[in-house]
Amino acid sequence: MSWPNVTVVDACVRRDGGGGSPTAVTDDDLAATDADRRAVAAAAGTSHAAFLGPGRTPDGGWPVRFFTAAAELPGCGHGTVAAQAVRLARAGLSELNDRQHTGGRTFDTVAIRRPAGIEVWFDQGLVALREPRPDEHAAIVAALGLAADDLHPADVPRIAAPGAPRMLVPVRDRSTLLRIRPDLDRLAAACRRYELLGCFVHVPPAGDRPGAARMFAPAIGVDEDVANANSTGCLAAHLLDAAGAQAIAIEVEQGDSLGRPASVLASARRGPEGITTRVGGLAVVREGR
Repeated sequence: MSWPNVTVVDACVRRDGGGGSPTAVTDDDLAATDADRRAVAAAAGTSHAAFLGPGRTPDGGWPVRFFTAAAELPGCGHGTVAAQAVRLARAGLSELNDRQHTGGRTFDTVAIRRPAGIEVWFDQGLVALREPRPDEHAAIVAALGLAADDLHPADVPRIAAPGAPRMLVPVRDRSTLLRIRPDLDRLAAACRRYELLGCFVHVPPAGDRPGAARMFAPAIGVDEDVANANSTGCLAAHLLDAAGAQAIAIEVEQGDSLGRPASVLASARRGPEGITTRVGGLAVVREGR
C-alpha cells in the first residue's frame, strides 16, 4: 500500500542541529498489515519507522509501534525521540509532557522546543545487567573481528536489557572503534543464537570528553544504526553499576562512521528496585510528504 503523510525526522542530532538518524514517522493505519509497515522505512529511505496510534491506552499512553524493514521492534530509543518531536510539532506547543505506550510498557516523555530543534527525553525504566557467558563473549567478539588488544583495558563487556538484551562491548579507543568491519552474517547468526538485539561497541566517556559508539544489529535488519538511544541508556546503567555510584549522566557520540554525526544523552540512577535510566536527544523535523 502507499502510505500517506510520512514525516522524516533527524533524531539525536549533534548540538549544532546537524546529522542525526533519519526516522520515518506517520499515523498508523489499523487496516494495514505488518508487511505494509515494514515497507514504510524502506520507501522513506530510513532504517526505522514509527507509527502513531489513535487514541490512548487505558493507562493514558499514546501507542507507538516501531518497525524496520525486517521486523517490529519492542522499543526504539531514537524512534521515540522522533515520534515525540512530531507530536510536539503538530501540537504547536513549546513543551509537551506526556506518556507513550510501546512494547507493553507505558512511560513518561517530555518534548521541548530549543533553538536547534526539539529536545526529547523519555524514561527507559529498569535496566538489567549481567556478565556474558564465555561462549557469548567469544562469538560476538569474533564476529566483530576484534583482537584481544582491541578491547578496553579497564572496562568489560556486559549484557544489558531494558527489555530486549544487547551486548555492550568496550574497545580501546576511537581509532579502534572506527576501523571495525564486522562479519555481518556471522554477527547476525550469533545474535539470533543468543537472543541478542545486537551489540553496542563503545569507547566510554572520559572526563569532559563524550563517549563514542557504533551499534550493529544485522539480526533485525539494521547492519549499523546511526544512533541507538536505548543502548546509550544501557551504557549509562553499566557505568553507574561499575562505579558503584548513585547517579551518572553521559553523552555518547555516534554515526560518524556513516557520515551522520549523532549524539545521545542518558542518565542513570540507583533506586530500591535497581538501576533506572532516562534517555534524550535533539530532533529536527523535516517537512512531511
